[in-house]
Amino acid sequence: MLRVGITYDLKSEHQLQNNDPEDKYAEFDEEETIDIIANSLKALPNVEVIKIGNAMKFLDFVFKKGEHVDVVFNIAEGLDYRSREGHLPSILEVLRIPYIGSDPLTLNVTLDKHLAKLIIKQNGINTAEWCVVKKVKDAENITLTFPLIVKLRYEGTSKGLDENAVVRNKNSLKERVRWAINTYKQDVIVERFIRGREFTVGVIGNDEEIEVMPPVQIAIDGDVELGEKIYTFRLVESPGVEYICPAKINSSLEEKIKAMALQCYKVLECRDFGRIDIRVDENDTPYFLECNPLPSLALKDIWPIVAKQLGMSYSQMIQKIFLIGLKRLGISL
Repeated sequence: MLRVGITYDLKSEHQLQNNDPEDKYAEFDEEETIDIIANSLKALPNVEVIKIGNAMKFLDFVFKKGEHVDVVFNIAEGLDYRSREGHLPSILEVLRIPYIGSDPLTLNVTLDKHLAKLIIKQNGINTAEWCVVKKVKDAENITLTFPLIVKLRYEGTSKGLDENAVVRNKNSLKERVRWAINTYKQDVIVERFIRGREFTVGVIGNDEEIEVMPPVQIAIDGDVELGEKIYTFRLVESPGVEYICPAKINSSLEEKIKAMALQCYKVLECRDFGRIDIRVDENDTPYFLECNPLPSLALKDIWPIVAKQLGMSYSQMIQKIFLIGLKRLGISL
């Protein structure tokens, strides 16, 4: 019997404090998501599933309770610090416990949008021009062409993004940079904004056995031609956002998007599964936005939609990710 531990962070275990931004725990999971993963894995032969929780709970599980697992299915986001996504995998590596998902280096580099874009650009992949702003006064020196978008450097799930994130002049830029730095206490990325359409692409596999999923197109308020609309935090679980799969694009653009997703997945050295976000301009030119090697597996995210498009249940998709990870690890059921 293979003992499989699931590691994760739950929204319900955290309460916002007075000065916390409302999206502080946006990346954390609901109990429903953990139950779906657990039940999917339990359906496999010779598998015992243990829901463990976050990094501190995992340490208690091992050292206080003296428990063990043979492999971990990790979706823990971690708390604070730009290296937070690498905390639990680092613990697992120290303890020589195999796990499903990318390693700490990939998780940490991709969470840092600046470092990820540097690697992407160095490998000849298209990404919009950007700069890092560490202090509000540095916004004065930005020479990028407007409109620009101001993003948090070390966050995902559209944290820090709202309708004011796209700026069109110097005054708005300075105000937005000041708000972002003061609210989230971290550097920001100022990036040339790409008018057009947005896609997110799931990728599964390792080495030469990598499968790029059908691109999912993002519609906002019924529009697939987004123009200057962006995917904000408030839209993450809103009826205003729709995931469309198959995407409403021609085969030529689909192949360009899938080729970019595959290349990004490889150069950032993702493992087992991940998601690449891409913006396409009005000339059908794709631009890398970001890579998430720890993508949400919630029912409201893209994976259930992609599974349906491929003719499988969501449980089968989760099982597929798990079995691909086991194969990489050399573990059989």
